[in-house]
Amino acid sequence: MNSPSILLHLRDVLLLPFTVTVIVPWQIIRREASFIPDHILLKIAGALVLLCGLSLLIFTIFLFGTKGKGTLAPWAAPQKLVVEGPYRYCRNPMISGVFFILIGESMFFHSTRVLIWAGIFFLINTCYFMLKEEPDLLKRFGNDYAEYKKQVPRWIPRIKPYREQ
Repeated sequence: MNSPSILLHLRDVLLLPFTVTVIVPWQIIRREASFIPDHILLKIAGALVLLCGLSLLIFTIFLFGTKGKGTLAPWAAPQKLVVEGPYRYCRNPMISGVFFILIGESMFFHSTRVLIWAGIFFLINTCYFMLKEEPDLLKRFGNDYAEYKKQVPRWIPRIKPYREQ
């Protein structure tokens, strides 16, 4: 079981998170006239939130490739259940990373519409996980995923890291 090539990872990163965090917000921001004066502290806070989200996204993509032997895309999903790093605290840290990127962008660019997009993104993913991804993971990984799902929350991180039994 080999890890996917770097080209597969790049394809999937360009198709999914890049579209969600760069292309869509850029389309929103370029059409949005902001009448809020720039506030340097909000820009700094936004940049920090964005960088935290980007770090989380990059780390989870790395874990999917090295530990899970797959990519972030559903069509090249990991072959092994990843329960390391941030996955020991919540089940969807990759999506949390993207969400933090969007929140940081909304702060940095003073964009209510990007904030609304972040909320829409979060709701779409919550529905997708509940209706599609979690049942698929249960079929693919069986009892290992069922136990993980029971112990680790979907979004709000647990205090102590999950340890596989």
